[in-house]
Amino acid sequence: MYFIDVQGTLISDSDKSPIRGSIEFIDMLNEKNIPYMVVTNNTKKPSANFHSYLQSIGFNFGFDKYLDPLMLLESRVEKTSVAAYGAKEFLDNLVDMGYTLDFENPKTVLVAIKEDFTHDEYAQMIDFLLAGASLVGMHETSIYAKNNKRYPGVGAVLKLLEFATSVSYDVVGKPSDAFYNEALKVLQKQMAHPKSTSSLSLTAHAKFTDITMISDDVKGDLGGAKELGMKTIFVTSGKYKTKEEIVPFLKEELKPDLVYADMQEILEKL
Repeated sequence: MYFIDVQGTLISDSDKSPIRGSIEFIDMLNEKNIPYMVVTNNTKKPSANFHSYLQSIGFNFGFDKYLDPLMLLESRVEKTSVAAYGAKEFLDNLVDMGYTLDFENPKTVLVAIKEDFTHDEYAQMIDFLLAGASLVGMHETSIYAKNNKRYPGVGAVLKLLEFATSVSYDVVGKPSDAFYNEALKVLQKQMAHPKSTSSLSLTAHAKFTDITMISDDVKGDLGGAKELGMKTIFVTSGKYKTKEEIVPFLKEELKPDLVYADMQEILEKL
């Protein structure tokens, strides 16, 4: 069974097109009736819209196999008085979901991905946190790749703010326990193929130790998965160009079990 990341794993960071072998990998899972969840840290598009986009470029999986942080947000963050920071699309999503943006006296500072955070925004967030606001990240991505550049991810921004203010933070999406637990719960509900009763039984009693997590974010996704007992596969088709850039510097217990170039290479090794 698998949890599978999207950006840098299934689709390219540069043009959002399918990465080599990614469509075929999903097709293989469908054909063999292997349970899986597509787990993404998407915050820029409404969940149903991003799922529809993935379908439009060739990925054949239903919404019942999809999970992103926006789908958990209402259960984790109150809709009143939120100072939100991120791309305009993210802020628009929040308003559409009924959130009240407050940049005067917020209860919550909510951080999502953005390539051009300003010093003034950091200063504003710090003031809000020191005045008593809570700190929440939409996810804990280590770095963010766009336009052939790599920017500090949400996880890096959260660490900066925590160090500056001593305010601890919560995370909605990957790699939070709450997100992975929800993904496991949805996986357990999936209907297995009627001919595969053993698969049905296995899915209904699935545990984290039965799951392999595949991602290009070896810190922001795979570290948390590893701590929960999942097997991990690191692909170098996204944020990192080679395993040498990051793997040697990880704690031994958080290093990925396997490293491949992309989904095609995983397919060839199965």
